[in-house]
Amino acid sequence: MKTIVTFSLLLMLQSASAAKLKPFRSDGCSAFPDGTLTEKKLWQQCCYQHDLAYWQGGTSEQRKQADYALKQCVFQVGEPVIANLMLAGVRVGGSPYWPTRFRWAYGWPYLRGYKAITADEQQQINHALKQIQSIEIDE
Repeated sequence: MKTIVTFSLLLMLQSASAAKLKPFRSDGCSAFPDGTLTEKKLWQQCCYQHDLAYWQGGTSEQRKQADYALKQCVFQVGEPVIANLMLAGVRVGGSPYWPTRFRWAYGWPYLRGYKAITADEQQQINHALKQIQSIEIDE
């Protein structure tokens, strides 16, 4: 019982303090190839956009939209079977409750769960996105 109370208090303290957004990072398609054997980065950009959404987090509906946008993007590059496989993978493996580096809302501290982005958090996201865009332009 003492462990449960301690864990609950830690969760409450974590959620009460203002969360700081970690810098964005993308590993492409995480544990999945970025493309085919002949076109090695065919759907990598789809995964990059999906990573941006997962890094930001938000509600369960926003996650669902991000997952289906990934499926649509991969479908549009001509890989409908891969698109369905990827959708199945992210729906199972992208839960915010898995302790992985690619979970939903991975830019925020672990156990954020599904939660709408606050105004302060949106400011942090917007600032980070401007930095990302300036780096992309320079490359």
